Amino acid sequence: MYMRYFSRAFSAMAGPRPVVLSGPSGAGKSTLLKKLMKEYDSVFGFSVSHTTRNPRPGEENGRDYHYVTREVMQAGIDNGDFIENAEFSGNMYGTSKAAVQDVQAKNLICILDIDMQGVRNIKRTDLNPIYISIQPPSMEILEKRLRDRKTESEESLQRRLCAARVDMEFSKEPGVFDVIIVNDVLEESYGQLRNALLEEINKVKKISTSL
Repeated sequence: MYMRYFSRAFSAMAGPRPVVLSGPSGAGKSTLLKKLMKEYDSVFGFSVSHTTRNPRPGEENGRDYHYVTREVMQAGIDNGDFIENAEFSGNMYGTSKAAVQDVQAKNLICILDIDMQGVRNIKRTDLNPIYISIQPPSMEILEKRLRDRKTESEESLQRRLCAARVDMEFSKEPGVFDVIIVNDVLEESYGQLRNALLEEINKVKKISTSL
């Protein structure tokens, strides 16, 4: 019930469309997002997801994720506080209603960085985002990127590689994504991302100048 109610609430809101950014871990979503936020710091707002995993070095609670216990997150899911949620590698992830509403209330383009399970869930709502998939050039390059992080055990890394193969196949399904970007050369990939969002960026700038 809450999902249908929330869908109507989203569809009734005017303003720029949100952006769903998806792709396997190691594809470079975070790097592209940081460049986007740096160039358009007053246009985009990042929807901060919740997770039960521990922070990685340099990550900050409330900025990268809301780090919570499994009990707290499950209670929020049971209470209908999340648009989408999924479990991966023994950890829970999810996007809360409040995280998206906080961004939209500021007349900003809300960015949702979610996995393919989340994409499927949001497809069942009326959120009407722009769906963008960030993919690695190859599995070999993806594996090297993940190993270079030095944040994964071998078991965890293999799980991520397995999930990436599924993700890459999912991205090929017709009609799932509006734009697919193969992140090989960073500046070229960023140019594709920026061009895909230019119409919505201009909407926000127009709103800002009229306020």
